[in-house]
Amino acid sequence: MFLADKASDDGSGIWCSKGTIQRHTELGETTVKRTVREFLKEGVLVETGARTCKNGFTVVYRIDLSKVEALERTLEPKIQTGSTVAPVQTGPGTGATVAGVPGPPRPPNHPKTIHKPPTRKREAAENEEAEKILAAYPPDRLRGKAACLAQIEEAMKDGIAPEDLLKAVQAYATDSAGFTRSKVCFSDNWFQSRRWQGYIKDIRAKREEAQAASADHHARLACWISDRSPMCTHITAPQVTVLLASKLVTQAQIQAAGLRS
Repeated sequence: MFLADKASDDGSGIWCSKGTIQRHTELGETTVKRTVREFLKEGVLVETGARTCKNGFTVVYRIDLSKVEALERTLEPKIQTGSTVAPVQTGPGTGATVAGVPGPPRPPNHPKTIHKPPTRKREAAENEEAEKILAAYPPDRLRGKAACLAQIEEAMKDGIAPEDLLKAVQAYATDSAGFTRSKVCFSDNWFQSRRWQGYIKDIRAKREEAQAASADHHARLACWISDRSPMCTHITAPQVTVLLASKLVTQAQIQAAGLRS
């Protein structure tokens, strides 16, 4: 709505810094940047150029009105209720009752339509996880705790599992353990530049390798059982349970091989 207010009738001519948007909307810096990125990705916003300013330049945007018109409506349809002789006004009815002037229509962002915020219990859990992740960073290079926690929470909201992010920080702490202090990145820069992404990629690759190795091992055990191989004596009860759960073997095959579930 703020960008639309700054735009011309055709949606063009929006040139205001993200800091200006942040001050007027009272949103966080990361929220403003993420929202603009999402608008650009969805095609709602289009970059049309840049204008110089005292801090360098400001990107000029245009709202694609066709994309906006194609969005799903958020305003609920009006429902006609009350007496058919003197129908009740569907609007809020806050105008002058003598002259019969209806009040202004309720906007889509009316306070009653705002979703309930996260519970304090959930917020506390997220903050606790973020604190735990940040605590794993090399302590002599911690800086900007609030900014670090905000970046960690944003990463978790983007779908990064807290345990994976913790492992990434721990891996970096291990890799940089022999470095001099000047060679270790400050924590706010490390999280801001998302340097954990490379570690997350390695963690996921190793996990997939382990899963593939486990699947291959279970397939080999299933072959032993179906062939009633003497090697079945090395199969443990927990392994039998896993094989049954994954439906690689049947209960009849287990019994035929002389094993117990």
